[in-house]
Formats: sequence, structure tokens, C-alpha cells
Amino acid sequence: MGRRNPPRRNQSPTEKPSQLRIIGGEWRGRKIPFTPLPGLRPTPDRVRETLFNWLQPYLAGAHCLDLFSGSGALGFEALSRGAETVTFIDQEPSVVRQLRDNLQLLRCNRAEVIQDSVLSWLERRIADEEQRYDIIFMDPPFRKDLAAPCCELLEQRGMLAAEAVIYVETESDLTGSVVPANWQQHRQKEAGQVRYQLFIREALL
Repeated sequence: MGRRNPPRRNQSPTEKPSQLRIIGGEWRGRKIPFTPLPGLRPTPDRVRETLFNWLQPYLAGAHCLDLFSGSGALGFEALSRGAETVTFIDQEPSVVRQLRDNLQLLRCNRAEVIQDSVLSWLERRIADEEQRYDIIFMDPPFRKDLAAPCCELLEQRGMLAAEAVIYVETESDLTGSVVPANWQQHRQKEAGQVRYQLFIREALL
């Protein structure tokens, strides 16, 4: 994922593509481009390394959903490390084009890229008639109050496997819970202004 936080100085949508490095698995060491839109940057290597250490027991054969995909860093890392499929969701046309180009570059046919607003896409899902995902990556733009409604919609629309694992990045000063009551916190760390958390869903009776 790539968060859309305040843009770095002298950055514009017309810049040449930047690169991110896949850090583990089949494509370890491969570099893939991403378009450096204002405020978009991949989840840092050290955070990804920690996250995928957490996720290692859950990755093999997993069906993953990468919301607010941005650079696609987390979705591509998951595919490289053995996930069965990844669905990328992002509303920016240039981001979507680059994600599709990168799938072709990696000769990967185990993913799809959907151009849409994440909240709108989730709102249109039909309860209990959708793909159920094992792992969710969620890195919404900060200070837009998107995490809580997205988490609630994932639960309401029946899109989660019985014991799904959900990764959520938010600003570190965000107060209150953003997740449904049946999501139990498994891991949490903070890095600078970012809080990253891993939740495990408990199936509702």
C-alpha cells in the first residue's frame, strides 16, 4: 500500500516513476515502478518486514484484498510470498495503470486491479454473496475518517473468512477503536506518525 499523506516537497504527478523493492519470496529483490503522486509512498521496508513476519503463518494459499492500494507494495509482497490471489482497489487512474503494468512485468495472473473508490466499492457489495478474503491490507489516507467505515463494511457485507487477518495503518494520534468488536488485536507497533496493527477476526455466531 501507499499512503496518501501530505505531499513531499517538489513532488508532482508528472514525475518519472519511482521504484519499490520486493523484499521476500519468489520476487525477492525485484524492483517495480510506481507513480509518485502527491502524498503516496510505499509502506517502508522495515514495516513490511515486520508485517510479513507476523503474517507468515497465514500467507500460503491466502486470498487477499489490498484496499487503497497505492504503490501495491503489500499486495505484491503477499503474492511474492505465496498468497493465492490479490484484489487491488484504488481510485486513481494512473495508479491502476501502473499496478496492471507491474502484474504484466512480473508475469502474474493471480491478481485483479479494480479502479474505484474503496468506500463506494464496499458499499455496493451484496451481503454474503461476495468473495471471502483471508487477509486484508488497509492503508487509507490519514485524517479522513475512512478506516472505521471500511472495517464495518467488510464485516457487514460478509467479505471476511471466518478467521480473517486484517492489517490496518492509521495515524498514531487517532483515538478510539476503528474496528468491529469481534476483531481482536494481535500485534501493534508505531513508527513515527504511523500506527500499524494486525487484527484477527473471531467468527460471529
